[in-house]
Amino acid sequence: MKIISYNVNGIRAALKKGFIDWLQAANPDVICIQETKAHKEQLDVTEFENAGYPYHYWFSAEKKGYSSVAVFCKKEPKHVEFGTGIESMDFEGRNLRVDFDEVSVMSMYLPSGTNAARLDYKFNYMDEILAYATELRKTIPNLVICGDYNICHEAIDIHNPKMKGVSGFLPEEREWLGKFIDSGFIDSFRYLNPERQEYSWWSYRANSRANNKGWRLDYAMVTEPLKDKISRAYILPEAKHSDHCPIVVELDI
Repeated sequence: MKIISYNVNGIRAALKKGFIDWLQAANPDVICIQETKAHKEQLDVTEFENAGYPYHYWFSAEKKGYSSVAVFCKKEPKHVEFGTGIESMDFEGRNLRVDFDEVSVMSMYLPSGTNAARLDYKFNYMDEILAYATELRKTIPNLVICGDYNICHEAIDIHNPKMKGVSGFLPEEREWLGKFIDSGFIDSFRYLNPERQEYSWWSYRANSRANNKGWRLDYAMVTEPLKDKISRAYILPEAKHSDHCPIVVELDI
């Protein structure tokens, strides 16, 4: 089972940059999209269906053109969970889960901390999603939560580990991500690539992508019971529809 996670920074903009051709070439079984910045009715969804994804689900923010997640599947899931049931998280359209017999896959878009108010919101979301995931694993032990976590975990995950006081690499954020992993998740990329320094996001400023001055903000977190089924985990920096690039995990299911 090939699962891709991709923050497209606007699905409509990505479509204009050849997203559909790329999707068909990448050929995942499931793709989790973050930051669609669109509601389903704003799109011609037949494009995704004709590309081989007849089952597509959208969970959008109340505010149009903001945040929002989606999941496209080749096969029909047995259940789709829109949001978490926690209002403080759901009004921004940040969580969408599809359940199959062998595994459940969630697309998650964790907030960024662009200012003091948003940083407070981010920390609150972090607390709530950890509690939610901990409870969820009691009934769904085989779970993949992939998406844009907006946090670099270790020094190897950022081009400049001496960076201080910037959301995304704050000690408190990094500590939380460690706690999230320790609660029963595996960072699939780091598990199979302990020494590789690769990134999934680059600022649009100062030619950062060309100079590979990036951050690894996107993760495919896999629960412990699936550990022995992780066969591959990698990043696709050549895909350039966004300031992020796709990440991939493959499971022997």
